[in-house]
Order: sequence, then C-alpha cells, then structure tokens
Amino acid sequence: MSAAPKIVTHGCRLNALESAAIRRLAGDAGLTDAVIVNTCAVTNEAVRDSRKSVRRARRENPEARIVVTGCAAQTTPEAFTAMAEADAVIGNREKLDPAEWRALSDKDAPAPIRVNDIMAVRDTSDHLIDSYGERARAFVQVQTGCDHRCTFCIIPYGRGNSRSTPIKTVVREARRLVDAGARELVITGVDITSYGGDLDEPATLGTLVDAILDGVPDLFRLRLSSVDGAEIDDALFERLCGDERVAPYLHLSLQAGDNMILKRMKRRHSREQAIALCNDIRARRPDIAFGADIIAGFPTETEAMFRRSLDLVAEAGLQYVHVFPFSPREGTPAARMPQLERGVIKERAARLRRAAKDALHGFLDRLEGREETAVVESGGRARLGNFALARLSSPTEATGDITRLRIGARCGDMVDAHPV
Repeated sequence: MSAAPKIVTHGCRLNALESAAIRRLAGDAGLTDAVIVNTCAVTNEAVRDSRKSVRRARRENPEARIVVTGCAAQTTPEAFTAMAEADAVIGNREKLDPAEWRALSDKDAPAPIRVNDIMAVRDTSDHLIDSYGERARAFVQVQTGCDHRCTFCIIPYGRGNSRSTPIKTVVREARRLVDAGARELVITGVDITSYGGDLDEPATLGTLVDAILDGVPDLFRLRLSSVDGAEIDDALFERLCGDERVAPYLHLSLQAGDNMILKRMKRRHSREQAIALCNDIRARRPDIAFGADIIAGFPTETEAMFRRSLDLVAEAGLQYVHVFPFSPREGTPAARMPQLERGVIKERAARLRRAAKDALHGFLDRLEGREETAVVESGGRARLGNFALARLSSPTEATGDITRLRIGARCGDMVDAHPV
C-alpha cells in the first residue's frame, strides 16, 4: 500500500469522506511528503480556522508541500493563494481528480492554482462514490452540490449544482462495504433529498433507499444524513415509517421555527409543515427520534420570532438539535440584510442550546429500562438505532457486533447499558 500524506479536515462529514479519498489519491500519486488542508466555508469562523490550519501546517512541517483544497479554497481561492504558507490551491472538483495529484507530485512543476468554475460541472460521475469508516459504520457519498439558494448559505458556490451517483454504482459500493463487515451504512451528500433528478434515468432518494435495501439484504441498518423535509418523496416516507432496517432517526434541515424568517431564508417549508412531518412519521413509527439544524440570530429576527424557533424544539419533538449562531457569509443575500448585534446572537444561541440539552436529556431519561438493539462502536460504546449513545457496562463485544442491550440511567449525554 502506498504511503499517505497528512490530511487536515475541516467541516462536515462529507469533507471527512472526501479526505479519505484524497489520502488514497495523493498516496497513489506518490505525494507522500505533503500536508493537505481540506477546508470548510460554512461560516466565517470555519474559514478562519482553515487559514490557521494552513499556517500551523507550515510551522510544524517546514519542508512539506502544503496543499489547500475544499469549500473555502473553492469560494475564496485568492485568499489562500495569497498565503505564503500555501504551495498549491485546488478546487473541489479538482481534489477528486487523480490527474491533479499526479501533477502535484512533480516537485519541479510550478505550484498549481487550479480552481475552476464549479457551477460549470454537470457530470454525474462515478468519482463521487467513496466511503470511509470502521467496521461498525461506513459512510457512502451519493450526491454533491445543491440547486437551492438559501439566503444564508455559501455552500452551492463551493460545491456547485446537485450531481448524483447512479443507483447501480451506489448499490455496488454498498454491497462491497457490507461484504467487508460494515453493519451500518450512512448515505451522505450535500443535499441528499435532491438525489436523482439529474440522472439519465431520473430517480429519488426513496428509490435509491429501496434499491440499497433490496439489493443488499445482509445490510443490518441504513442511516440518512441531514435531509430537507420538503423533499421527502413517498417511497422514502414509507421506508422511514415501515422498514426496521432504516434507522429510527431523522435529522432535518429546519433552520428556523418562524415563517417569516423561513421565507427570508428562502427555505421550502413552513413551521406548520415541519411539525406535521414529525408528527406524521412519529404516528407511524413511535420509536423514531428527530434531530435538526437551527440558526439563532438570523438577520431581522425579533425576540418573538426567536421564541418560535425555541418553541419548535418541543412542538416538533426534537431530541438532537445542532445550534448555529448566525454568521454572515460574504456574497450571500443574508449578509446584506440588517444584522443583529453579536451579543444578541450569542445569547439566543445559548438559550437554544439549553433547550436542546433539556430535550436530549429528557429523551435519554425516558429510555431507561427499555431493551434496544445497538451496533458496538470503539471505546466501549454502542449506538442505538435512535442515535443515542450507550456506554457499555461490560464492553466485551467487538467493534461492529450487533448486541441487545438493557438501557440504564442517563450519564451526561449518553446512557449506561448492559447486554441482555
């Protein structure tokens, strides 16, 4: 096996998956003396952290080649090419092209700066498919890019328009991973509920899920990464509600609980639709848990508007809430809207996080005494289908084992459990 370069990854799980692909591509090309920084652009803080990593990589590896890629490199390439610490800057399309890494391995070649127009990329290419993980769980990229233009989001300009991997390719990769021992597969991408509309044979996320479950009968459990509730098709809804092999957990991209703020964000759902979706699925599958992303302090948000986002945690029955203090991204419409004071944004984010923690702890408390099937992870822990993390009282099972647990008391943000 080829030696591998060092990879520093910022941002989302998709970036982590792509970093695994980059490590292999760069290693195969012989670029083993490099430090590759895979950047994130989702917030201003993420961009600053990415720049810090580039500087740190140079300090700690003075003789290495420093290569910068990822969403921040794609959206603001000039900021990274101006850094003395960076030897090369390549875009999001280029980072998955083996030819780019072969070119970079030539030490006598001039330092490349190749960041092409991501919006011009239209291919639905097999190169998108990749995976990473341990025996317990593997992540499979099925889609990248986004056709929507939420007013706060820079990501479409880093990832381009939505592009999907053909169903047959995904099923083949899923079968390979399960044959290699993966118990759970996680479908991931930038906007996975937009899956399939760009394919020669149009499909939906629901038809992809059908194909995976039907084509890989030995798969124990399938999970979905963040989904847009407004795009859940009928086939996906039925699998979520009625198929035990689909994890009883759904993470929704909600972003706010006030209808006016949702309109100013250019989201495609209302508060009432979000609550109704959770209630409809829960009525069919009572054991399901819900997560959500919610932004605190969006421009023009009043206290009353924020309260509706705060109340959404209880009204939709959310258990896992990721809170994001609003951060204006240059080039987005939201950055030009009337901004709130940073102190107000931080205070609202703190209140929302307290409500989220209370909801999670209440959910975990209610699990006590139940029996659940879980997949053993490393470190003496196991993951329940509803995404709760259990600390094993006698961790004798191997990573990837499927075990039946009796749930004990909550301990912090997880629960104690012992095998039945």
